[in-house]
Amino acid sequence: MEKVAFIINPFSAKKNYLPFLNELKNKVQNPLYYISESILGTEEFIQTHFNDVDFFVAIGGDGTISTVAKSLINTDKILAIFPAGSGNGFSNETQFSKNLDELLDKLKSKKSRKIDTFTVNDKLSINVSGTGFDGKVVKEFEKTNRGFKNYIKVSLKTFFNYKPIKLKFLDENYKQYNGKYLMVNIANTRQFGNNAYIAPMASKSDGLVDMVLVKKFPLTYSPLFAFRMFTKKLKEDDYITYLPVSEIEFKVNTKNWHLDGEFNKIKSPIHVKVQPSSLNILI
Repeated sequence: MEKVAFIINPFSAKKNYLPFLNELKNKVQNPLYYISESILGTEEFIQTHFNDVDFFVAIGGDGTISTVAKSLINTDKILAIFPAGSGNGFSNETQFSKNLDELLDKLKSKKSRKIDTFTVNDKLSINVSGTGFDGKVVKEFEKTNRGFKNYIKVSLKTFFNYKPIKLKFLDENYKQYNGKYLMVNIANTRQFGNNAYIAPMASKSDGLVDMVLVKKFPLTYSPLFAFRMFTKKLKEDDYITYLPVSEIEFKVNTKNWHLDGEFNKIKSPIHVKVQPSSLNILI
């Protein structure tokens, strides 16, 4: 596999990457791999091997995948994934499993297809990004040891104390949606991760993202919201609005965002733009 490079985030999957690496060495002769020390290091590794490698495999969570994807946008290079994150939303949506044999078979078949990505103020996102409640949750979540249980704990604690954010669209055609929201999500795929489907109708190859506006709802609505989210049945109602867009500008009174689950500070005004068919994914 001289045309494949494996990029490992050693901090994903509770820092337990050695079993993967050992299995890789047993099944692939002299694999080309890089244990990432930083985003800059990953970018430099990709550029060093860019002309010699056809497939770049990201081993990590959505943040790791996004970092690798950033260097592959609008090129003929192909992104592959071995999921090793907390939620693995993008991996789930692109049918990658934690089975190395399956991944190696896919690499041998060399089949790929193009999907959309999008930017938030020129910062790349491949899965779901957002601000408001979930931006705050990600900020607090990064202070923990991660894991689904800690995510639920942080979410519940944050929910009770969180004040809705103010949203104002710069396009007059959307002014009817100005107001206060618990969270605002931009969804290229259907789920955050852990099979939590925030945008069940989203498609990663239609040239659009689903802008999901969620008003703060009463505690009594929470079980229904959770049930619908985990069963792919969320839909528009008194608390949820879906706006399919290819490009949109707006202001929010917070700088706290998450991009594919990674905390970011982003200042308003916000410009979201879809990049159609911009990333090659192994299938």
